Amino acid sequence: MDNRIAITGVGIISALGYGLSETYRSLAAEKCPISYPKHLKTVHTDLPCGEVDLSDAQLYELCQADRSRVIARASLLGILAARQAQDDAHLDSGSRVALISGTTVGGMDLTERHYADFFKGSELDSLIACNLDGVTNDAIADALDCEVVFTDVISTACSAAANAIAFGAELILSGRYDVVIAGGCECLTKYHLNGFNSLMILSDEPCRPFDAARKGLNLGEGAGYVVLETREHAMARGAVIRACLSGWGNACDAYHQTAASPDGSGAFAAMQAALDKAGLRPSDIDYVNAHGTGTQSNDASEGTALMALFKDRMPLVGSTKCFTGHATSAAGGLEAVISVLCLQKGFVPSNLRFETRDGLLNFSPVTQTVQNINLRHVLSNSFGFGGNDTSLIFSSAI
Repeated sequence: MDNRIAITGVGIISALGYGLSETYRSLAAEKCPISYPKHLKTVHTDLPCGEVDLSDAQLYELCQADRSRVIARASLLGILAARQAQDDAHLDSGSRVALISGTTVGGMDLTERHYADFFKGSELDSLIACNLDGVTNDAIADALDCEVVFTDVISTACSAAANAIAFGAELILSGRYDVVIAGGCECLTKYHLNGFNSLMILSDEPCRPFDAARKGLNLGEGAGYVVLETREHAMARGAVIRACLSGWGNACDAYHQTAASPDGSGAFAAMQAALDKAGLRPSDIDYVNAHGTGTQSNDASEGTALMALFKDRMPLVGSTKCFTGHATSAAGGLEAVISVLCLQKGFVPSNLRFETRDGLLNFSPVTQTVQNINLRHVLSNSFGFGGNDTSLIFSSAI
């Protein structure tokens, strides 16, 4: 049975920019947008992050949304990315689709903004309700031109968007839906930033994934969505197939609430499951878009798993979180779109700021952008809290 799912549309917004063109230009030019918070009002102005350089007012304008309607920043980001994916796939008002989103923080920015008013007896039930992940996703569904007949939210922290894409693929294979828009959205909030800071895993400088001197991660925000359908359905409606989702795998090692297992067992299991689903061998993978957060724990765990899987035939490896920051629940969506972009453009982004190999690892990531390379299969990793690990394999459309 051919498990390959056609990807006919993609959409993205992140610190790299809005849309595929801006994203590609920033990656190819090795432009790093990691900087100090500008739109998030926080006392932690010394903690770099991958912030989308647009105010809420500017996001409302881009979304052509009614300013009298309360919409969370995560939803605004999601609307822009999901609409772009919808337009890229040429889905019209007659299209019936399912929308699956990964998000965790949801509309927490609204709760933070109006929290003090709550204790003054204000009528804020509708505002507080906007914090719910389902409400965040419903706002995206309402803004699409196509008919959304089913919505669901995956909330598994850093693997959420990747799990949303895997779930979307399973819905397509089951025959329940012909088209699924899947991915994730997340915005920076005080809750978000303070929570990660309390874990002491945030770096006070732009992150350096896999480097021996890495100090931690930079949080990010954004949204990334892909349009999934069977190849037969895509061809029947004359859609252009951008790439294929050929494999996906999820595992949960439950090693620790926040730390990755030192032996990388969960990561290994997820990658192997994705290969098995795709009917591929490790040697078929040309590039690994690593989870690569820049923390001591994650990079050592993921690196150990990569060495166990690929042994002495390591493909190109790199993390794009050095560009976008770690967008947590949206990370898998951003990196899915970037993986498709790499397949289409024939390039591999640099793993910025890498200088010294970690003594635990026998490989080094890509240190300069690789152009004009023929990529067939890209493995994208998204590893979450609690050991919820997900791997996706994106393949050329041929």
